[in-house]
Amino acid sequence: MDLVSPAPARPATAAWLVVIDPQRIFADPASQWASPSFPAAMERIADLAAHVGPERTVVTRWLPTADRSTAWGEYFAAWPFADVPATDPLYATVDAVQGLSAHPTVDEPTFGKWGPQLAGIVGPAPHLLVTGVSTDCCVITTVLAAADAGARVTVVTDAVAASSAENAAAALHTMSLFPPQVELRTTEEVLAS
Repeated sequence: MDLVSPAPARPATAAWLVVIDPQRIFADPASQWASPSFPAAMERIADLAAHVGPERTVVTRWLPTADRSTAWGEYFAAWPFADVPATDPLYATVDAVQGLSAHPTVDEPTFGKWGPQLAGIVGPAPHLLVTGVSTDCCVITTVLAAADAGARVTVVTDAVAASSAENAAAALHTMSLFPPQVELRTTEEVLAS
């Protein structure tokens, strides 16, 4: 009798930590775009980065380089304080992310950060742990685009920062509507798994 051994279980693919836009424009309390939950989210992001390591951590930045002849022109007219060169200190990353990633930042002029640059680092169908700011803008647009492209996405609910508690709840609810591609977990749950 020929016994066939079952195939060994495939190891789970290690997740990539994506830290969306940890920039001064979202962290500085004097900024019109400051997120009140940014400091708490950054503490959890540091814990997650220590867990996955710098080789599997990617930091993104939103830069004000979009073509002003498009609807972005209207956007910057509505937010003139943000219509400064990409080299302005507003767009620098916060000190807390220094050393978290072994990769250069992924800089995009779009809300969503999923695209050729990020996919070129993490691969075409990775498992992403998404953190950062703002839950109700750049995080949600990144999550939905990545899921649409075939990534498995875990939104780390206490490591994202929104413009307000109400907007955070709405964004998290919207992302929760996309299982199994998108799941919501806390930092504690991620670190325990």
